[in-house]
Amino acid sequence: MEHKKTYIRHTLPYRNNEIIVEGPVTPAHLQSLVMHPELDAFRKPRDQQEAIIEIAGLPEGRIIVARDSDTIVGYVTFHYPDEMERWSQGNMPDLIELGAVEVANDYRSLGLGSKMIRTAFEDEQMESYIVFTTEYYWHWDLKSSELTVWDYRKMMERLMKTVDMVWYATDDPEICSHPANCLMVRIGKKVPIESEEQFDRIRFHQRFMY
Repeated sequence: MEHKKTYIRHTLPYRNNEIIVEGPVTPAHLQSLVMHPELDAFRKPRDQQEAIIEIAGLPEGRIIVARDSDTIVGYVTFHYPDEMERWSQGNMPDLIELGAVEVANDYRSLGLGSKMIRTAFEDEQMESYIVFTTEYYWHWDLKSSELTVWDYRKMMERLMKTVDMVWYATDDPEICSHPANCLMVRIGKKVPIESEEQFDRIRFHQRFMY
């Protein structure tokens, strides 16, 4: 399928400067920037930068960044689900995963997470997709945030609801392994009913739960 990507740019005042929220950005643009050293939740900053550059080069891949001058202080990734996970079953061309969301500690009180996610959905770019995210408590920065598992879960739900993602049931073993884990989904206005039905079959492997 054709993947519509419309570049969007916003500026937010910050101290005596401004933060730019933009995307989807190109691999070349990402290569011209540097990663904030606190963006290390998933891997070392340099390695993470290489990962988002690779994603940005995928036909379906989208990277939205928040940057302070030429320093990336936050990013959000969108891509097809990993082939090792159940969500890739069926090879659905219109099923996209909202993957990593990360903001450097010093910038977490500015609402950058929600701004980046909302930017990705502007201009009806995502209306042809089922967009999902899998929230696992072991990925959450409970130490720096000083939040409990349940408060962090509420925060993530509020974040995803800014683009009308809602909780969906599933029998996926990893999600079911802890009550704080969850699946959140947004079905675009242009998604055919056949894709919704196929996604339901992926969500539930145990037929008695379907």
